[in-house]
Amino acid sequence: MSRGAALGRDDIVAMLAGLRARPVDDVPEQIDSMELAWLLHQVEQRYGVRVELDDGQLGRMSTVSGAADVLREAIGTA
Repeated sequence: MSRGAALGRDDIVAMLAGLRARPVDDVPEQIDSMELAWLLHQVEQRYGVRVELDDGQLGRMSTVSGAADVLREAIGTA
């Protein structure tokens, strides 16, 4: 689905930057639990999908790169 292809690492970083109103260059690679909850909410709002992930997928989302991979997969199959 094209929605998944449109979601890239830069999009993830931009959404995470919005949580704490910081520059994208200040977003670390590691994602904490609050950032993950915010990110999932932002993706659902922006792409108009419900993101349902299993424990394995959530475990892979501890980094920006991992989150981008999982979300592309999840949205692409939504």
